[in-house]
Amino acid sequence: MAKRSIPVAAADLGGNEEQYVVDAIRSTWISSTGVYIGRFESEFAKLCGTRAAIGVCNGTVALHLALLGLDVRPGDEVLVPSLTYIATANACRYVGAEPVFVDVDPETWCIDPGKLEPAITRRTKGIIAVHLYGHPADMDAICYLAGVHGLWVAEDAAESHMARYRGRPTGGLAQLATFSFYGNKIFTCGEGGALTLSDPQLELRLRTLRGQGMDPARRYYFPVTGYNFRMTNIQSAILCAQLERREQILAKRRKIFSAYRERLEGISGIGLQPNAGWAEAAPWLFSIVVDEKSFGRTRDELASLLAEEGIETRPFFLPLHLQPPFRQQSVERGERLPHTEYLASRGLNLPTYNTLPEEDIEFIADRIRAQRR
Repeated sequence: MAKRSIPVAAADLGGNEEQYVVDAIRSTWISSTGVYIGRFESEFAKLCGTRAAIGVCNGTVALHLALLGLDVRPGDEVLVPSLTYIATANACRYVGAEPVFVDVDPETWCIDPGKLEPAITRRTKGIIAVHLYGHPADMDAICYLAGVHGLWVAEDAAESHMARYRGRPTGGLAQLATFSFYGNKIFTCGEGGALTLSDPQLELRLRTLRGQGMDPARRYYFPVTGYNFRMTNIQSAILCAQLERREQILAKRRKIFSAYRERLEGISGIGLQPNAGWAEAAPWLFSIVVDEKSFGRTRDELASLLAEEGIETRPFFLPLHLQPPFRQQSVERGERLPHTEYLASRGLNLPTYNTLPEEDIEFIADRIRAQRR
C-alpha cells in the first residue's frame, strides 16, 4: 500500500478561476489594466469594510508600499512583533527604518499591547500589528496607545482573510492594512497582495507610488519617484473567482478546524491556538504547541515522525530578533522576548486546505496521538 502524501497546504481552484483567466487572456488585457482589477479591488474593499483596496504584486510589496505611503524614512523605528514572517521586518529595512521587536501575548500570539510603551523612543513612528496565524491582534489597545504617542498603526493581515475583531473585519481597523495572496493563503492567486484603507489622500499617494510615480491626471508625467508594484489582470481574475466562493471556503475551513479540535483536544502535551472572546480567527493553518515534558517528544521530533508517515508540517516562524540581519541590533537594545521564543520553539502548523478529507484529519490526529510517550 502506497504511503499517504498530505501537503501542509494546497490551492483550491475549483470555481471560475480557469474561466476568468481565459477570459482575461482572450481580452488581451493581461498586464496591469483590465476589468478584473477594478472588480477585485471593489469587492475586496467591501469585504474588509474600507473605502478602497489597492492590488499589488505580492504581500511583501504591500508592506513596502504601506511604509512608503506612511512616509517612513531612514533612521525611523517601527515596532513589530518578533514572531512573524520576515517580510514584516524586511519592509522596514527597505525604507531605511529599523524594526524594533516586541514580545507577543501568549493569549493571542500577537504583539502584546502591554509591551509596546517601553519600546517607544523619540525615533518611533508607528506600529505594525500582525494578525498571526489568522488571530487578530488587540487593535483597540494598540490604536489607543498609538494615539497617545502620535504613532500610526498598520495591520499586517497577510494571514487573516475574513477574520473579525469585535465584529469588524480585519483590514479596516487601522490607517491601512496589507494582505498576501500567496499560494498557501485562504484566498490565493499564486502571488499577489493588496492594501486596504479609507483615507482618499493616502490612497492617491499609494496608487501614484505603485504606478511608477505617474500623475493619474497627466499621462507620462512623474512628479515623484515611484515603483512598479502593480497587480495583473490575470492575478485579479483568479482572485475574483476566489472571492465568489468566500462563504463556501470559510465553511470548509471552519469544518476542518472543528475536526482537528475534536480529535486533538485532551492529548496531553498538545496545546491548541488560543482564541480571545472578542476574536473570530481566520481558519488559515491549524496550529498546535508541543510541550516536550508532557508529550514526551519535542516539536521537531514529532514533525520528523509525521513526515515519515507522509504528513507535511511547518514549524512556527523563527524569532526575527534572533535572525542574522537583526540579531546584533536586538542585542544592543537588550530585547527580551520569552513568549516569542517559547512559541517559536514549540509551535507546529498542520495540513490545512479546503479539500483536505476528514479521513486525513483523522489519520493525522491518530499519528500525533500515537507518538506521545
